[in-house]
Amino acid sequence: MPFILFDFGGTLDGPGTPWLERFHGIYRAEGLDFARERFSQAFYRSDDELASRFSLRGLSLAETLELQVQCVLEILAPEKIGLKSRLAGLFLEECRRHFRGNRPILERLSRRHGLGIVSNFYGNLRSVLDSEGLLSFFQCVADSGALGMEKPQPGIFLEALKGLKAAPEETFMVGDSVARDMRGAENLGLKHVLLSPSKKTRCCPQGLRIERLDELEAVLP
Repeated sequence: MPFILFDFGGTLDGPGTPWLERFHGIYRAEGLDFARERFSQAFYRSDDELASRFSLRGLSLAETLELQVQCVLEILAPEKIGLKSRLAGLFLEECRRHFRGNRPILERLSRRHGLGIVSNFYGNLRSVLDSEGLLSFFQCVADSGALGMEKPQPGIFLEALKGLKAAPEETFMVGDSVARDMRGAENLGLKHVLLSPSKKTRCCPQGLRIERLDELEAVLP
């Protein structure tokens, strides 16, 4: 049976949509209608600086999200910093809705396959997964913040394969980013499955595409 590597953000906690897009929608719905480019700059700056500004070791998903939102608001609207818990809470609620939907899939897959995660995260992904009751499904967690390398660099995928004791040709990569997940997997000879609700998003002739994670089992051998 093949091994399966998953992306985390957008794949396990969402519908195949990156954090940036989902967060921007939440900010706008709460009356913080920042221009897309301005919001993107603040969002990625928060991402880049989070691990250097705060001690993230052992933090839960809820705690991590609140810090991420705090940093964005400090840049864009410091007078609205009191909204950080609400904004982070709305995002967390959405994540947990997807976790509930994906849990039965992970339970079934973990009985038949070795599962792992390859994620560009902040270094505390293991504690984030543990806080949401998901860590036990995965035999390895390759977190860019902990390893000092990011997707699509081959090293982070190789660390995950080493943790699974798996060869590239017997492993699937499932993720929502063509540039990071699909290209990184393709360069190492991993089979790859793009999670995207949009039929316009394509990977390559060899890549598979699913619109929802519950379609994954149907495309696996």
